[in-house]
Amino acid sequence: MLINLKNLAVGDLGKVVGFDKSGKAYRKRLLAMGLTPGTQFSVTRFAPMGDPVEIKLRGFSLTLRKDEAEILLIEKLQ
Repeated sequence: MLINLKNLAVGDLGKVVGFDKSGKAYRKRLLAMGLTPGTQFSVTRFAPMGDPVEIKLRGFSLTLRKDEAEILLIEKLQ
C-alpha cells in the first residue's frame, strides 16, 4: 500500500517507492538529495504546522518542504 509522507508519524520507518506524476518539477531535486526508489528512512520530526518535515536517511538528516514531501510515494515499514 502506497502512502504519503504526511501519513507517517515521528519514529516511523518508510521506503521510497517512487514519485507522483504531478511532481515533475521536484523529481530531479529529490533524486539529487538521495531519495531514490528503494531508499529507507525514518521520520525525525514535523514542524508545528506540518511544514517542513525532517527525515533521516543514509546517515544524514534531510528537511523537506510540504510540496516536495507530497510527491513521494512511500511504503511504510514495520
